Amino acid sequence: MLHRRTVGDVMTEEVVTLRPDTPFQEVAALLDANDIVAAPVVDDDGAPVGVVSASDVLRHETGMPDPQGQDGNDERAWGKARARTAGALMSSPVFTARADWPIPRAARELRKRHVKQLPVVGDDGLLTGIVSRSDLLDAFVRLDVEIRSEVEQDVLGRILGLEEGTVAVDVRDGVVALRGRVPEPRLVPVVVGLCQGVDGVVAVDAHLAAARAG
Repeated sequence: MLHRRTVGDVMTEEVVTLRPDTPFQEVAALLDANDIVAAPVVDDDGAPVGVVSASDVLRHETGMPDPQGQDGNDERAWGKARARTAGALMSSPVFTARADWPIPRAARELRKRHVKQLPVVGDDGLLTGIVSRSDLLDAFVRLDVEIRSEVEQDVLGRILGLEEGTVAVDVRDGVVALRGRVPEPRLVPVVVGLCQGVDGVVAVDAHLAAARAG
């Protein structure tokens, strides 16, 4: 099978964390010093219990529930605006990811939850890393030569066992163009599907014919 990159391949393992009793000023200083937009809050065991974002800090700084200074009736938001610790400032419950998740699953979770990053936890529920939108985007940004090599060596060669040169492969801006012949008609959609499964592939333009028997 093709190796599909997972959250564990792209996540950041060295994570800046906060504790529920971390004072507000320290929270703001840590986010600023490390140039990050959010940090997980962990308990005594190292399990994430919430996340503090730059937006939460802005709510506090403006003294308003909305970072842009607009009034609101959300008591929880007002509580964040008055928070003195990370525990009072954080968003909870925290949504997490697993290291063995495929990249598309993590991307869907980020979109579903409307967040920019997810703490990554192990089987024990303890923090092992953090994955952000930019980490996931980087996973799909590959050089055309890398994609071509994987298609030729892994898809056509190792998986399908086609002889070298049977199918010509050209990759430009992530679009894979295939030209040549395959042993059987049923292999055409198989080849296309496998190529579409290669990380970084934007589209597959297949011009394949089945070799005639005899």
